[in-house]
Parts: sequence; C-alpha cells; structure tokens
Amino acid sequence: MAALPDAEKLCEQLARELKARVKPSTAMVGIHTGGAWVAERLHAALALKVPLGLVDPAFYRDDYAKQGLARDPKRSKIPFDVEGKDLLLVDDVLYTGRTVRAAMNELFDYGRPASIALVVLAERDGRQLPVCAQVAGAMVQVPAGMRLRLKREANGRMSLELERAA
Repeated sequence: MAALPDAEKLCEQLARELKARVKPSTAMVGIHTGGAWVAERLHAALALKVPLGLVDPAFYRDDYAKQGLARDPKRSKIPFDVEGKDLLLVDDVLYTGRTVRAAMNELFDYGRPASIALVVLAERDGRQLPVCAQVAGAMVQVPAGMRLRLKREANGRMSLELERAA
C-alpha cells in the first residue's frame, strides 16, 4: 500500500486552492472534530473576516437511533447569520457522505445559505450518498476493514492514519 499523504502539506494545498474562491463575505464552518481542526487552520491561512463556525451534526445523523451519542459531543456554534452566505463546509475525511448530509441539515436550521461548497482534507471510496467535495486535498485508497482518521498531536501537528474499523 502507498504511504498516506502528509496532512500538513494537504492543508497548505487546500489554502492555496481556496484563495481564488474566497469572497469578503465567505464564511467557513468546520465539522467536529477533524473537520474543525482543518477549518481552524484554513480559516487562519485565508484570513477570513467572518468568524469560524463549528457544527457537531450527531443529532442530525440518520443512524443516531442506532449509534447513539458520541462519548464527547461538541456544541455547535455558528457566530454569524447563515442566511444568504456562501459557505465553505470543511471536513477531514469524506467517506459515506452521511456526516456531510447531517451537517447540511443542521446548517439549514440556522438559515438558507446562498451556496455550500464542501472542502475535505482527504476523500476515499465508499460513498453511500451522492455527495462530492468541490475541493479535496487527496484521494486515498483505504483497504477493506480499515478506517482513515485525522489525528492531532498536542503541538497541533496533524497526520492521517489508518486504523481498524470498529
């Protein structure tokens, strides 16, 4: 299997690609947890004027009744008016598309954005919903039975890792 891409370099690449898309009114929302880490990095690199928003779409997932609540649920915080905004929705790994769908459902509870562009650090095969990223750092082949995760060290450095799927 090929080596996993460097998450730090992928963040830099995403920032370069997004510079052309960003307008003064562009807002960014990160999906907890890994997407929030990537969004924090991109928000700073792009010097966005609108404060960063964060969502934890756990309650909006279609498998919530089956999986229940995560051990450490995060609070969603959207410190701006979503209505009419061009949003960059940021996640770490795009896999089935279910987390992104849930996050969009939550965002619409805050208002109707003009547009939502999905930005992901990495995407992998296995989509269950017709969701695609407008900007992706890398496409990663993941062996069966494995999961691609973003890890963040105490110093803030991020890395992509493979682990056994639960």
